[in-house]
Amino acid sequence: MSSNISQNYPYSSETEEERASQIARAYAANAGLADKVRSESIALQQEGRWWVWKCPTEGCSGLLHSAGYARNARAVYTVCDTCGKTYLR
Repeated sequence: MSSNISQNYPYSSETEEERASQIARAYAANAGLADKVRSESIALQQEGRWWVWKCPTEGCSGLLHSAGYARNARAVYTVCDTCGKTYLR
């Protein structure tokens, strides 16, 4: 069984407001992404700051933002603000 759970270092951090804004932008730019995230993750807890990671997709310069907690793994469910791909961190 393969997994995309990565153990890498965060790139930066962002406030809750910045995170929510980036997630909303990714949802608007990628049809069906919001439904996918809702079906594969549960809501985040309230935090003041969230980690941000570089997207590992080849050729993508986007950043991964926390969108929830994975339902089937012990990981943060992330969304790329550019390509719309999801990853577990």
